[in-house]
Amino acid sequence: MVAQAKTVVITGAGSGIGAACAALLAADGVQLVLIGRRAAPLQQLAAQYGALALDGDAADSTRWPGWLAQIRQRCGAIDGLLCCAGGLGMGSALQTDDAAWHAAMRANLDTAFVAARACLPDLIASRGAMVLLASIASLAAGPEVCGYTTAKHALIGLTRSLARDYGPHGVRVNAVCPGWVKTPMADEEMQPLMQQYGDSLDQAYARVTADVPLRRAAAPEEIASICRFLLSEQASIITGAAIVADGGSSIVDVPTLAFNALS
Repeated sequence: MVAQAKTVVITGAGSGIGAACAALLAADGVQLVLIGRRAAPLQQLAAQYGALALDGDAADSTRWPGWLAQIRQRCGAIDGLLCCAGGLGMGSALQTDDAAWHAAMRANLDTAFVAARACLPDLIASRGAMVLLASIASLAAGPEVCGYTTAKHALIGLTRSLARDYGPHGVRVNAVCPGWVKTPMADEEMQPLMQQYGDSLDQAYARVTADVPLRRAAAPEEIASICRFLLSEQASIITGAAIVADGGSSIVDVPTLAFNALS
C-alpha cells in the first residue's frame, strides 16, 4: 500500500508507535519529518530513513514557524500529519497537582492541537490527512489515570472538531484508539505488576490481556499500519472516525467476566 501523502510530519517519532509509523511510511517512499523531545533517537531514525529530524516539544507554538520553514525548504508542503506524542497523567484526581495536570494536557492534547494548527494551512492546500493517536483511554477510564484519561478523551473531541471544520477543505482527520501496545512506555507500566506478582515482562502483558478476546497486546507495527491506511487514498471517505484497535477489549461486558470460570 502506497501512502497518499508525499511529506508526512510525525510528532512523538522517536520511539514506539511513532517510530513504527516512520518505518512503514519510509518503505512507501514518503518524505518524513520526525519531531520529538529526544534528539538522539530522532537523529538515528533520520539517518536511517533520510528524514528531517526536529527535536523539541511539539506543544511549543514558538517552535513551529522555524520548523515549518525548514520543512518547506527541505521537503516542500506538508501532505500528512501523525500526532503520536503522549504519555504522563498517572494518578487519581487527589493525587494530581496542578503541574501534573498541565503536563498531562500538554503531552497528550496540546501537542496534537498545536501541531494540527501549524500544519493545517499546508494540509488545506494539499487536501491532506491527519491522524491523532488516541487510546482506549479515550473511551473508558482505567484506575488512577485521571490526567491521561481526560486528555485522551479530549483528543476525540479535537478529532471531530477538526474533521467537521476542515472537511469542506478536503482535509481528513481521524483518531486511532489502541489498547495495550508493546512499547517502551507500556513496558514501564508493567513494572508494578512485575514487582507485585514476580512476573516477567511477557507474563505481565499476558496478565493485562487475560480478558481481551485476542489475548495479547498489539505490536507497534500493527497500529502503525492503521495510521498508514488512514493517510492513504484507500481511506479517502473516512473522516472524523475513532478507529479502535484494542484486540477486542472494549467489547467485553465487564459484569459477565465472573462467568468465564464456568466455561
